[in-house]
Amino acid sequence: MFATIRAISSYLPATIESNSELVDKRFIKKIGVQCRHLANKDEAAGDLAFNAAEKLFAEYNIDRHETDFILLCTQHPDHLGPHTSGHLQHRLGLKKSVGTMDISLGCSGYVYGLAVAKGLIEAGLAKKILFLTSSVYTKYINVKDKATRPLFGDGATATWLDGGDKESLRAFVFGSDGSRYDKLIIPVGGSRFMPRDNPEVFATDNNSNYRSNYEIFMDGMAITYFTLREVPPLVDAVLNAAKLTRADLDYCIFHQANKFMMTYLRDKAGLNDVPFHNDIEMTGNLVSGSVPLAIEQVIKAQGAEGLKRVMLAGYGVGLSWAGCIADLSGVMKLA
Repeated sequence: MFATIRAISSYLPATIESNSELVDKRFIKKIGVQCRHLANKDEAAGDLAFNAAEKLFAEYNIDRHETDFILLCTQHPDHLGPHTSGHLQHRLGLKKSVGTMDISLGCSGYVYGLAVAKGLIEAGLAKKILFLTSSVYTKYINVKDKATRPLFGDGATATWLDGGDKESLRAFVFGSDGSRYDKLIIPVGGSRFMPRDNPEVFATDNNSNYRSNYEIFMDGMAITYFTLREVPPLVDAVLNAAKLTRADLDYCIFHQANKFMMTYLRDKAGLNDVPFHNDIEMTGNLVSGSVPLAIEQVIKAQGAEGLKRVMLAGYGVGLSWAGCIADLSGVMKLA
């Protein structure tokens, strides 16, 4: 029995913010983001994940009661404890025998989550898995931080996996560089720097971006260099593990960071002749949700039948990266 992706749905909050209100047209053209969806003040990551799951069950006519494990990838749990996926079991009306687990990862999280789902199914520990991603990054970005705010949007995705008769997820490769953990970070809020011991302090950086120590700091240049340094070797490593060449690939669906980086990365990784998704115009960077959202968009545009050898890759906060080869031809048609 092999883990197989059967369905993917996404949920984007109703509130939309245009980047034209924040930055000039030149910057918008560079990053490729016209607008983004924002979670409301009373919408938590669990709410977005709940809506994505409900949409998945409805769109594909999936019997929710067949779920026997929930995985939720988010860095913004509803509470520091308990885990949000546990509450989702109750909210979704699922049986108590369902296993639940949160995965605290960002941009590489979808590929890591697929690996966990693969392990559970292929070890016989679960049969049908609801794998959710949810990001509410904008809650942690200052509205005056014009370097970061135009890039990120909020949203959630739901992926349904079960067992198939052929290996559909393979050639996983992982990596981490924890020495650069502070290049994309929310300094205060965890057990290292407790809010009660660290008052909120606002400051303006050398580029006139305004933020506090309770909000996201991103060293954009360091993240760009990291991506261009680590992802091309990741592409080679996944291809070697799968015994494939670039010409064998049907598609590349990578974490959607921004248009400029994706264009440059595609060229540096030698993928100009491979179909390559590069479109976050209406959503922005959805962190762990960017890869499944892109998969959904590609399948809706061209169908799943021809997507038998798709390279998936995620990279970012951590700093971490992961890639694999996925056969997406088993994704069902909408009900």
